[in-house]
Amino acid sequence: MPTVIALDVSLSMARQLTSPELPEPFTYLQLAIHGIHSLLDYFGSFAKLEFVALTAFSSTCEVVLSFTRDFESLKSKLSQLEECDKSCFDSAIQAVNRLVLSEWGSSTPCQVILITDGNLGMASLTLDSPVFSFPCKLTTVVMSKTKTCHPSLKKLVEAPGVGGSIVYPEGLLSHLSVSKVCHQVGEDNYTPFSAVLKMGNLMNKVVLSPAPIPFTKMSDMELTTCSMSSTISVLGFLEVAQVGSPAAVSRHLVLPQESNSTQPSLVEHEEEGGEGKTPSFCVLLHGALKIENYAALCSLGADWYGILYSCSDSKKKSNLMLLALEPGKHSVPWLGNLQQLVSPDLWEHVEPFPLKPVEKKSYALNAVNWIRQASLQSDIQKILRHARKLPDKTVQFYKELNKLKRAAISYGFLELFDGLAAIFERECTLLPGTAHPDCALQLTFAAGLLRKSYVRDPKYVISAMRTNFNNDDE
Repeated sequence: MPTVIALDVSLSMARQLTSPELPEPFTYLQLAIHGIHSLLDYFGSFAKLEFVALTAFSSTCEVVLSFTRDFESLKSKLSQLEECDKSCFDSAIQAVNRLVLSEWGSSTPCQVILITDGNLGMASLTLDSPVFSFPCKLTTVVMSKTKTCHPSLKKLVEAPGVGGSIVYPEGLLSHLSVSKVCHQVGEDNYTPFSAVLKMGNLMNKVVLSPAPIPFTKMSDMELTTCSMSSTISVLGFLEVAQVGSPAAVSRHLVLPQESNSTQPSLVEHEEEGGEGKTPSFCVLLHGALKIENYAALCSLGADWYGILYSCSDSKKKSNLMLLALEPGKHSVPWLGNLQQLVSPDLWEHVEPFPLKPVEKKSYALNAVNWIRQASLQSDIQKILRHARKLPDKTVQFYKELNKLKRAAISYGFLELFDGLAAIFERECTLLPGTAHPDCALQLTFAAGLLRKSYVRDPKYVISAMRTNFNNDDE
């Protein structure tokens, strides 16, 4: 689960403290940096696969370092931070939202660790609903002598969709107490999830990274919460092509865990205790799935299933991954009821999965998805490429323009009309002298129409301007 550390660098963090442990006074900011060092040391020992980002906020929020696993670079950036002006938690929330959405999207759960002295001064905190645009667990570390914080911080932690807590250092504020509370935050939120991977008499202790979180599903009448079992049982095997790409709740890296307990022997020990000679069912399963291009269907709990498969992140390196499906017996629609799957040898005639529908669907009009900025930019550039080849590409130009128009109306992105009109007008001024005259005419005509109110009717279709050039073509 990715983590964002949001550090308060307002003027109140420049206040000095004294401690009998140290000969010189230190500031709240130096104390907070020491605590973050302890948290990063915990990541380096127990959560090496964790992606961590660092932000520093006052009246504005700066992304000091985006998501990385290089904890030493994070420590070096911490030493460069300085106190700024007043506190503004709104800017921190907005910056964290932008950072997580740009890197992970709105469906990936993330941890946010907010470190502050709890002093908002005259500032206030605006709590919109929802506060975060992604599943969030917020842990606020408040370095306060009186163990009190602004009421707005309590409302922030208790806001809908935000799970978490507020923690305080025990005893007097010192490097030791802050280090302990940050280490405790690591233990409470980043404890590895251990499970037993089992198939028949073969078993292996494994660790899932990131640790799975309980899945909550809201229905019409009730709220259901499912927690992953500590035993992952392999039920059978399917070809990767049969599994396809089903909807997933989460994905986890499966790593074998060293254990002194006696396990079934898979291969003979060539050398007692020799490196790479210890038998491992996890390694055997991963190798078999990779070579045979198969996936394993497994049970994660009551009516909860998952898929184990080999995932390659490079040409030479691959890992065993667990894809947790949505709880239920029909989480993979084309496979039907997962409890009724049997061996293909028991069937006289077996249709290949996934089953194809009888009717043929038309894919002439693809849905427009603007999840990232690059997607929208690509669609606009495609229209401009057709525009530069007018009048030969007149039909394609207006076809793509109408497609973009319908998508903008569907998303409620009406500001795109004015922006696209400005782009067309600017493109007219940048046309080379060898450009066809119809190019400037059609761009100016389209720019003028995009600023008309009636064009924003979903049923209105923008047609080409009648000119001597396209009349001759007909």
